Amino acid sequence: MAFAQRQLGYALVLGSLAALGPLCTDFYLPALPQLAGSLATNTASAQLSLTAGLLGLGAGQLIFGPLSDKLGRMRPLLFSLLILLLASIACALAQNIGQLLAARLVQGLAGAGGAVLSRAVARDLYSGIALTRFFALLMLVNGLAPIGAPVLGGALLAWLDWRGLFIVLAVMASALLALSAWRLEETLPAARRSQAPLLSVFGGLGRLLRQRQFMGLCLTQGFSMAGMFAYIGASPFVLQQLYGLSPQDFSFCFAVNGLGLIAASQIAARTSARIGEYRVLTWGLGVAGTASTALLLCGLFGLPLSFILAALFFSVMINGLIGTLASSLAMQTQGQNAGSASAMIGVAMFALGAVSVPITGIGGTSAVTMGITIWGCHIIAGALFLLLVNRKAPRLRPE
Repeated sequence: MAFAQRQLGYALVLGSLAALGPLCTDFYLPALPQLAGSLATNTASAQLSLTAGLLGLGAGQLIFGPLSDKLGRMRPLLFSLLILLLASIACALAQNIGQLLAARLVQGLAGAGGAVLSRAVARDLYSGIALTRFFALLMLVNGLAPIGAPVLGGALLAWLDWRGLFIVLAVMASALLALSAWRLEETLPAARRSQAPLLSVFGGLGRLLRQRQFMGLCLTQGFSMAGMFAYIGASPFVLQQLYGLSPQDFSFCFAVNGLGLIAASQIAARTSARIGEYRVLTWGLGVAGTASTALLLCGLFGLPLSFILAALFFSVMINGLIGTLASSLAMQTQGQNAGSASAMIGVAMFALGAVSVPITGIGGTSAVTMGITIWGCHIIAGALFLLLVNRKAPRLRPE
């Protein structure tokens, strides 16, 4: 019982840390029009604040992951949360769009620390099926963030302006800083840390690129999540502007798909223990290909909204299963360089996602362009898994 409580405590803290990315990205979305008016800028410039945050979230993975392999997990984590606190305050105090963009970039860099280090700490503590179950538990906690962040931000706008939302983010960062210092312990002792010079630690990222098994799993998850980013970027335009959903109806659909993600991650944990992680992942990639094919056909033949929503649900929810298993299996191939491995997983997600979103807008965002992009991402993910991943490869044992 004590172990279960400790595991749940770690999952709550690490899941909250992993949720920093969605919080930094989605929380202030409802305030974008107000922000643009307040800073006397146009909509396109205001939306650049999203791009700056995403760039920071991607680049920050490359900083905090390798750094934690050298210095341990806690010092980089606490430092990132402190910077996140200060950057959120800087966002709230920005007097023009240039200052906001700079603060958002730093905020993204700092927010990446929680995401990359939550995976690294999990790998320090667990391996095998236990790691898969813990990743599923993390997904259960942080999977609520993309659902709740825009809703909470919109609700708070009844009492606060856009600057107030960034102050709320600063309060969240300070709470997580205190909670991490209180609840978490160093999980990478000095004896297991990289002994190479600091700059050489970052060279470990290059060595990961040459590991076929790891990169196969990393790219499988990356392309799968790129399909998820395509959905996030295109669905507001497709469902609201083309199919006429109200913002409230769209939020409801977004929430249902988010709950599907969480359910799929729990299915991954339960079924993997019985029939094996690789088999379940293979099945999940098959479902992703089938569902996204159905979504594409719905767009091509102009089928009613109900068909689009059904195909979209399965295309989105299966990412919860693929992400849980691909992350777990990739991290199981790594030991003391788990921080660098976690960084590579994060970079693949954000980099490929940054490419997939604008592709949905080529020729005008539509159900067809959204379907083609999601379908292409899922097909590439499945092909890379079959070509690069040796499903009989031995895993690294706990150190």
